[in-house]
Amino acid sequence: MDIHNQVLRQLRNRRDGFSLEQPFYIDQDYYQLDLEMIWYRDWLFIGHDCEVAKPGNYVTLQIGDYPVLVIRGRDGEIRAFHNTCRHRGHRVCTKDTGSAVRLVCPYHQWTYQHDGSLMSARHMGENFDKSQYGLKPVHCRSVAGYIFICLAQEAPDFAPVHAMLEPYMVPHRLSEAKVAHQNTIIEKGNWKLVWENNRECYHCAGNHPELCRTFPEAPTATGVQGAADDPVIAEHWARCESAGLPSEFVMSTDGQYRVARMPLIEGAESYTMTGKRAVGRALSDDVKISHIGTMLLFHYPSTWNHLLGDHAISFRVTPIGPEETAVTTKWLVHKDAVEGVDYTIEELTHVWDMTNDQDRQIVEENAFGIRSPAYEPGPYSQAHEGGVMQFVEWYSNFMINRLQGDQAKLSVVA
Repeated sequence: MDIHNQVLRQLRNRRDGFSLEQPFYIDQDYYQLDLEMIWYRDWLFIGHDCEVAKPGNYVTLQIGDYPVLVIRGRDGEIRAFHNTCRHRGHRVCTKDTGSAVRLVCPYHQWTYQHDGSLMSARHMGENFDKSQYGLKPVHCRSVAGYIFICLAQEAPDFAPVHAMLEPYMVPHRLSEAKVAHQNTIIEKGNWKLVWENNRECYHCAGNHPELCRTFPEAPTATGVQGAADDPVIAEHWARCESAGLPSEFVMSTDGQYRVARMPLIEGAESYTMTGKRAVGRALSDDVKISHIGTMLLFHYPSTWNHLLGDHAISFRVTPIGPEETAVTTKWLVHKDAVEGVDYTIEELTHVWDMTNDQDRQIVEENAFGIRSPAYEPGPYSQAHEGGVMQFVEWYSNFMINRLQGDQAKLSVVA
């Protein structure tokens, strides 16, 4: 039986409410199938508009076998390209971030414009047609300060994602924010384990003392399990919505992405040890009330986010191997907030620095145990792990559809 049919059979026969079978977390062939069916074919969060604020600003990243370049052009448009020179394949941009008047391949100096067109190629002869050798484009869309890319030749329609996320995100004006700090940690576990750990707070009381000062452990905080029936959450939604902040829980029909604004505990305003704001200057001048909690945004497979009154935090998940995942965290503040005056990096990042490292240890110990020949899928808590069950259900259904030949509406790359 080939790997496609084997995985399809296992997912069709999986036991609801239980974790996945061992190969889904450790096997190279299963990991490669995840890349081909999900990571190479769907929309992925890669960063923020403000990271490429000026023409020529660029960022690079690696998704599986694909090096990608994202750059803002002179016309203000943000575009993405395969970061592979059309001469002999050398990476055109070798740094993580930078700024360039033109994109010059270091190998033989083939030179490209910001729109990807080939400007010059030395000693290629009179009959060489530069117009045939521009950088290959990658689908790229921006919504309210968040940049998404899709590596596929044909991409799923981004319009539904844009329509759901934009109203919730626009009040925070993240297109005009700045990244105050960022870091990347490597978790020695499969990307699905990283997500499963993120999708519940069943583990929080015993593992996240810093986070539990401000973030509620209640399963309703995920939005998946009875949030609308929680009077505290319902009151919070009503208050925020009356101030022009969309807040109620909404989720795509396939469960891939969702947003909701959730209250923090005991009057807390931010993720700090005191619950007080970490940044003196509000993230957005358009948010007129305090105590707005955290606007949670999830988009499988690549990002979860917290948007608060004083700052925002984005998390990007990037698979590196079957048992290795990079998690990049970025803290965004108002573009005019001054470090040392309005905030300190220590206070801004402390809670999530600690939480990320604690989660890294959890994921790695989880992965260690799953490698055992004695491992078998175990039951999730119906009371506390609804978010995990929803993620595993999304993954299973998504993979089944793709393996069977998903006929979702697609758009051709421009």
